[in-house]
Amino acid sequence: QVQLVESGGGLVQPGGSLRLSCAASGITLDNYAIGWFRQAPGKGREGVSCVGRNGVNTYYADSVKGRFTISRDNFKDTVYLQMNSLKPEDTANYYCAAWYRGVRNYDCSVYGSQYTYWGRGTQVTVSS
Repeated sequence: QVQLVESGGGLVQPGGSLRLSCAASGITLDNYAIGWFRQAPGKGREGVSCVGRNGVNTYYADSVKGRFTISRDNFKDTVYLQMNSLKPEDTANYYCAAWYRGVRNYDCSVYGSQYTYWGRGTQVTVSS
């Protein structure tokens, strides 16, 4: 059974930092691109960042570029999202998702329709 479990969310003041983790089980993580998505109340889902199989290819939405960093540790079957300089508009439920890329593809995507497996999310609230 495939599971993606997010952790690391919480309440933080503007300007603060959080590190989200996405722990995978039931899949060989290094065959998958991983994406981070978020959804705020009353808003649509937004692709925040993604990382390819080898951790080299990454993408960031303009809204988080320069503040968020995605990384992965395939030995630990975990992907991280380091979030710095957090703003109130970053408040949302953050999800990770896995997209099978096989052994030849190193790209990733922030289009949710590409992804097969999803976690349940972790809430991030940025407020003073």
